[in-house]
Amino acid sequence: QVQLVESGGGLVQAGGSLRLSCAASGHTFSSYAMGWFRQAPGKERELVAVISWNGDNTSYADSVKGRFTISRVNAKDTLYLQMNSLKPEDTAVYYCAARLGPTATRQMWAYEYWGQGTQVTVSS
Repeated sequence: QVQLVESGGGLVQAGGSLRLSCAASGHTFSSYAMGWFRQAPGKERELVAVISWNGDNTSYADSVKGRFTISRVNAKDTLYLQMNSLKPEDTAVYYCAARLGPTATRQMWAYEYWGQGTQVTVSS
């Protein structure tokens, strides 16, 4: 079983940048495909981006494509989300999630392990 801890959230002005990190422990990080998801107040949790076990394959929500970049460093057991050109509609709690196996999927139900989330607030 893997434990996940997100960090890097905060308050930023529209147009700014943040980098989220997700530190994994308890199991071999490279055994997992990973994802970032987010949940805004009053809305359902949604996909942001996912990445395969070795980083070769990624997939993004249309709303963040071209602005966000998901990456991972298996030697550091860490997942990242670089967020640029942030918009007020990006305001949400951001969660990292892990799925045992090499292949990333956009299906949220497939991710077995979740972090506690980190708040991102973008002011206009």
